Amino acid sequence: MDPVPAPLDVHDPGAYVAGVPHATFRWLRRNDPVFWQELPGGRGYWALTRHADVVAASRDPATFSAARQSILIQDPDPAALAMLRTQLLSMDPPEHGRLRRTVLGGFTPGMVRRMEPRIRALAGRILDAAAERGECDFVREVAAELPVQVIAEVMGVPAEDRHRLSEWGDKLTGMDDPETAVSAEDTQKASIEMGTYGFGLAEARRGQQGGDLISVLMNADFEGRRVNEVEFAGLFVQITVAGNETTRTLLSQSLLTLLEHRSAWRALEADPALLETGVEELLRFTSPLHYFRRTATRDVELRGKKIREGDRVALLYSSANRDEEVFPEADRFDLRRDPNPHVAFGFGEHFCLGAKLARLEARVFFEELLRRFERVELLGPPRRLRSNLINGVKEIPVRLVPRARRSAA
Repeated sequence: MDPVPAPLDVHDPGAYVAGVPHATFRWLRRNDPVFWQELPGGRGYWALTRHADVVAASRDPATFSAARQSILIQDPDPAALAMLRTQLLSMDPPEHGRLRRTVLGGFTPGMVRRMEPRIRALAGRILDAAAERGECDFVREVAAELPVQVIAEVMGVPAEDRHRLSEWGDKLTGMDDPETAVSAEDTQKASIEMGTYGFGLAEARRGQQGGDLISVLMNADFEGRRVNEVEFAGLFVQITVAGNETTRTLLSQSLLTLLEHRSAWRALEADPALLETGVEELLRFTSPLHYFRRTATRDVELRGKKIREGDRVALLYSSANRDEEVFPEADRFDLRRDPNPHVAFGFGEHFCLGAKLARLEARVFFEELLRRFERVELLGPPRRLRSNLINGVKEIPVRLVPRARRSAA
């Protein structure tokens, strides 16, 4: 057996501040792939680190439930759980499938394709504003702006309110970082405020024909009935937070990855078409989301470990995406990697609703970034989010160096 890394802990949010603990994940995949993570108070959870096990559990919601106790390791209190179960992420079949089909009406491939010119215009405007400043925090002033503007337009949120979405989202996802953490009560309050705000917009559009996702959801036929207030509030919170927070993380971490791999930056400069496979590799390599939880609904054995009914199980996407059995030279960043069966968007029933939109945003964003800037220079060390859930970055101080006018034209 390989030497055991110290500490052997995949739960401590502090273990992610310096970077994703890939050495720990690597050891676990080789030596203890179904790992019992001890927690204070004598409780714990099973951490699945191999790609095959994450995929298998994702394919088996009858055994590994999202609805039993939702998707975070901490058990929610009963009132919070009731609210969480209105969100697709915390539903099991058949309810999940029925509501998902309704929501997918707003995320058709055609709708996403039609958004490309608008996303390109938004990205260009954001990057041009950053170019005028010259120096900026790439996270807040660039990477955070595109997804919040896009999801606001998709949902039909007024432009003057879009930054409220970011503020609510930070409270819902930054619970383990001292700069963004709020109490459990404040987190629940933010979720209620966000859902109430969304439903207020929805009520104004009920019965009206519109192309935004709020109008689509409020007027959709859900097996002979309309989406009710509670269901809509849950959907609004999930879609806006997921569409904002994770895409911000993808763009921020992707920039850092390209700055660390200058040959990849030069390859994309020479051939922007490489972004088709490059975005998939950025998703695999950065894994914006570290894990989601499931709860065992029955006793089951996995790789010799006995998982009991009621046990908590974490699907470690960050580890699965570096599994050497699936990805040759898994720690090497390869723009041309193909095939690339990463699980950055999850897998199975809960595969990300907005995956096509996130891919489009990332491709267009980096096309416009590379077209405008010769290079991006770090002005200080990036500051990472203290979180075992989101692979986030809080700050990336940069200088943006524009291309010569003739080249940009």
